[in-house]
Amino acid sequence: QVQLVESGGGLVQPGGSLRLSCVVSGFTLNYNSIAWFRQAPGKEREGVMCIGNSGGISSYSASMDGRFTISRDIAKNTVYLQMNSLKPEDSAIYYCTRRPGLCPSYADRKAFRTWGQGTQVTVSS
Repeated sequence: QVQLVESGGGLVQPGGSLRLSCVVSGFTLNYNSIAWFRQAPGKEREGVMCIGNSGGISSYSASMDGRFTISRDIAKNTVYLQMNSLKPEDSAIYYCTRRPGLCPSYADRKAFRTWGQGTQVTVSS
């Protein structure tokens, strides 16, 4: 059964860091891309970053460039999102999702199948 489970969210002060994890099962990362999306209350779900089946990385938002990093550990079936220098506007539910093959060139939600349940990130003092 295909499954993605996010963890690592929480409450952090502005300027702080969090590392989110997405543990996958039922498929292999060697043939699938994993992307992180986020959704704040009252806003559309937006793409964050994607790591492709071959390890290539796509960034979907300039506001996160230099602050967020995506990586994966194939042996652990896990994709990570390292978030540094967090801002209140980064507060959202963060979801991971998968699609076979490469990352799309833009954050097309319809290109992805199977979503995790999400993990809440709150940046506040």
